[in-house]
Amino acid sequence: MTDAIAPRIRVALADDQELMRSALEVMISSHDDLELVVQAADGAELVERLRARRTDVVVMDVRMPRMDGIEATRRVRAEHPETRVLVLTTFDLDDYVFAAIRAGAGGFLTKDASADELAAAIRAVHAGDATLAPRATASLVEFVAKAPVQADADALLAPLTARERDVLAEVVTGASNDEIAERLYLTGNTVKTHVKAILAKLDLPDRVHVVIWAYEHGLA
Repeated sequence: MTDAIAPRIRVALADDQELMRSALEVMISSHDDLELVVQAADGAELVERLRARRTDVVVMDVRMPRMDGIEATRRVRAEHPETRVLVLTTFDLDDYVFAAIRAGAGGFLTKDASADELAAAIRAVHAGDATLAPRATASLVEFVAKAPVQADADALLAPLTARERDVLAEVVTGASNDEIAERLYLTGNTVKTHVKAILAKLDLPDRVHVVIWAYEHGLA
């Protein structure tokens, strides 16, 4: 019996620079499990085209004419909750990127990423495992933690079991599921189950927003 072939991840691309779109198209097309199905030169064009073509992941530039990546991310997530957004930026972190994440983006990557790094980020966002540019996690934490709001930790964490709190503490450090499993002596599947439960109980879309939530409330 032959193994079933997994469906390819349908990718949309929004960037106002034609040269960048061409380069990203080549990078995406070099991976057999990815399929570029939509291209747009700005956020407004992207939102319109997504209404006619189902897409799994949007690779989104932040600064575009007519409608920028922040508003486009907000519209995409509102109209297509199942579609994930990966933000591309020239910088590790700036106000635009943070705003896009708050609008619902599942993570971000700098434009100097390699084809393999881009493909890995698309796969991770598609799987619900938000991704950050490797050198940007500390910057995100610093940005969010500038003025954390002190909150009642016991009340905020009350919905979580003791083990889920342990996993939450590791997620906030940026640890992967495999790293969490090793540190807490759990299986990878058990970690995935705990992370899914944490997201559901805290009403958060992904791991990046867990980090933001924890630092905004002074819990990390």
